[in-house]
Amino acid sequence: MIITPRPYQADGTNAIRTAMQGGNKRALYVLPTGGGKTIVFSYIAQLAAARGKRVLVLAHRKELVKQASDKFTMFGIQHGVIHPDYKLDIQKQSQVASVQTLVNRLDKIDFNPDLIVVDEAHHACAGQWARILEHYSNSFVLGVTATPCRTDGRGLGDVFQFMVQGPQIYELIKMGFLVEPEIFCPAQIDTSKLRRTSSGDYSQKRVAALMESDKSLVGDIIKTHQDKIGRGVPTVAFCASIKHAETVSAAFAAAGYRSHVVSGKTEKTERVRILDGLANGSSEIVCSVDVISEGTDIPSIGAALLLRPTASLGLFLQQVGRALRPCAGKDRAIIVDHVGNVGRMVNGVFKVKHGFPQQHRDWTLSTTKKRKSKNADEPTVNVRMCSECFFVHKPAPKCPSCGHNYPVQHREIETATGSMQAVKIPENVLKLQQEKKRQRMEVGRARTLPELQQIAKKRGYSPGWARHIFYSRQNKKR
Repeated sequence: MIITPRPYQADGTNAIRTAMQGGNKRALYVLPTGGGKTIVFSYIAQLAAARGKRVLVLAHRKELVKQASDKFTMFGIQHGVIHPDYKLDIQKQSQVASVQTLVNRLDKIDFNPDLIVVDEAHHACAGQWARILEHYSNSFVLGVTATPCRTDGRGLGDVFQFMVQGPQIYELIKMGFLVEPEIFCPAQIDTSKLRRTSSGDYSQKRVAALMESDKSLVGDIIKTHQDKIGRGVPTVAFCASIKHAETVSAAFAAAGYRSHVVSGKTEKTERVRILDGLANGSSEIVCSVDVISEGTDIPSIGAALLLRPTASLGLFLQQVGRALRPCAGKDRAIIVDHVGNVGRMVNGVFKVKHGFPQQHRDWTLSTTKKRKSKNADEPTVNVRMCSECFFVHKPAPKCPSCGHNYPVQHREIETATGSMQAVKIPENVLKLQQEKKRQRMEVGRARTLPELQQIAKKRGYSPGWARHIFYSRQNKKR
């Protein structure tokens, strides 16, 4: 079977190969959920195998192991699978391995890869992954991920030497490879008392206790789904615990929905049956506990219910990304946030937390921990929420969803008598203002994408910055 990569996938492949040929041994490829990362690394693996190179793919879930194996088969790559569910065939030139299985057999398996592909590479800093990469220290390494950061937001620069960024979510939406999300933030639970742990996210135990304790929110969840989504739309609810998932699922079932729970404890064939039901109609609501967040490819998912508070941008994007894949008859994805992961209303102002899934993000390999402002929900983009339908959108005179006209806010100007005094701007501040002005003028004079890319390279910006500026200008001209 001949697989033709999309243009941006071919560009990413060429950029990765060029960098590796230049002496870099560890590359990280970033592409949003649904962009086709498995296609990219399978294509690279095919090229490597054709040159007689040995390839090893690492994955930490059996679903991801199967997904990689299936793609290798599509590309005609002869391979073995290192996993308890498969018969070991180490004679094959390429291998797809479960991290948990391989780490226990490193000294028993005689296989020395030339290229290692790390699927969901944001896990690559974890102990088992690190042990494998250290064991094969002479191999080239290609990591692929939609979210190139740890739970605490730090980059992966201690594992990878350089990063190749594919299109961003909003670019894939424009190309038609993802659908536009519509976001609603109705009744939300109070998460203000949750605190981050050393890992960077909230304590899972405390999150579970919080969500299990508030039974009144469940009724709002059902009502909002009926009002904003409706029957027949395959929906995933991301829950905080098995008990929480069972409570939410039972409420949906009582309301007449075909609702099920999936977790790591769900028997394999039962899990497959439930998830397949999202495509064939036998499942309307699937309440998931740490299952449908990575590697789950179900394009029919039309809505996501955010019912697990998280401080992790990566987890947020992984969850929301499950609903963004296009499917026949699907022109949008509905995201309903009951826990403030997108943001929340504070004193009449919508405070952004992780923001729109499709907003531009400048990823970096930097491992420096980002300093957090006193207000953890400091806005990063200008956002408004409709008080009538709870639709979250960019500022506009009226709500794009329900048409509600926002009242015009007239600002009262306060005056007071006083004496004027000359204020002298400090020399260092003046120089900083002048430098910022010079930089703005430099960007303004750059008219082409290559010119913007040159500025990005000089200033250390990500390649995505140049594309964002260039395409934003093109859209304004239309």
